[in-house]
Amino acid sequence: MLYPRVSLYALMLAAAGIPLYIHLPRFAAVNLGIGLGVIGTVLLLIRLVDVVQDPLIGWAIDRWPGAQMGFAVLAAGGLAVGFPLLFSLPQGASLGALVAILILLFSAYSLGTILLYGRSATLAKQATARELMTLAAFREGGQLAGVVLAASAPALFVALGAGAQGYPAFGLFLGALALVTLVLTVPIWRRAPVTGQGLSFDGLGQAGALRLLALALVNSLPVAITSTLFLFFVEDRLQLPGKAGPLLILFFLSAGATVPLWARLSNRIGPKQTLIIAMPLAILGFVGAAMLAPGNLAGFAVICLASGAALGADMVVLPAMFSVVLTRAGLNASAAFGIWSFAGKLGLALAAFFTLPLLERSGFVPGQTNSAQALETLNLAYAVLPCILKLGAFGMVLTLPTEVPAK
Repeated sequence: MLYPRVSLYALMLAAAGIPLYIHLPRFAAVNLGIGLGVIGTVLLLIRLVDVVQDPLIGWAIDRWPGAQMGFAVLAAGGLAVGFPLLFSLPQGASLGALVAILILLFSAYSLGTILLYGRSATLAKQATARELMTLAAFREGGQLAGVVLAASAPALFVALGAGAQGYPAFGLFLGALALVTLVLTVPIWRRAPVTGQGLSFDGLGQAGALRLLALALVNSLPVAITSTLFLFFVEDRLQLPGKAGPLLILFFLSAGATVPLWARLSNRIGPKQTLIIAMPLAILGFVGAAMLAPGNLAGFAVICLASGAALGADMVVLPAMFSVVLTRAGLNASAAFGIWSFAGKLGLALAAFFTLPLLERSGFVPGQTNSAQALETLNLAYAVLPCILKLGAFGMVLTLPTEVPAK
């Protein structure tokens, strides 16, 4: 039951991440009446906290390896308290209250994520490349299940009669999920921690981890932008009201279904070759999205399937590659994954900071009739810019050293 419990903890974290990165912009704009430019600025400012916080969290986990149970309790407890508070905020709630709750939630989310990824060598049955890839498949499979759950829950609560677009009920559900998960995953945090040497810039560079960190940042930007703008693109650009939830679920179901396939392929032909196969799917998806006509539900569904499959490869292969190079070099993984976590969330913050004010300046207003110029700006931001960034990430993958398949 070791790996299924890892999957469950990953499910909880993913279910927490989706509302923070996908539901939050629309919830704050529609339910709280906060401008898109303000939301983007707030998300970037919270990321400035992470500049210091995430590496410190990783350092603390490595500094006190026997306290991993306490860290797991703090992470789940913060999510259990924060989400009911967030989604019960009334119209006109103070910006200060929103910021305070978001700092609590993002801090708890960071702690849980860094703990889960930084303890890869501890949670794997053996600290080998093949076993770390297997662990990654279970972990990312759980994450994607959590994503599907969180993506569909608000609409389900609305169908059951919940008010305020289902968000207050959603918040209570996420809080309860965090508590149940904590209870069921206690055994994985009782395992004896596997630790390594302290981190240094030179050590990360010699291990090849700095190159992977740079790739992680660049590669996070396209999915960060599309995550931030997904609801707007579907409902306003494609004019498919009510279809965003099912399409989002389709996207993540495709990712989840392909995770085991990408893991097996990586073990067979190597991680670099696997990414070389997967990344063009995402690039083709962005090109296709940019050319879609309004109302083309079938076309966008195909794009969701292809880009979801590409995401599955990113999620399982890149973190496993990072774990492997750290383990081979005998380096402390939690501090390194603190930096890794920050790189990913910096991408999300930059996406919100640059794209949301850009849309606001173009005159775009969610849920209302928009000008052709505003919709074209949304199209460029959602499809064209991510395509360019993904091409850059693909070029970085081509420069990685080719490794033999995991043994």
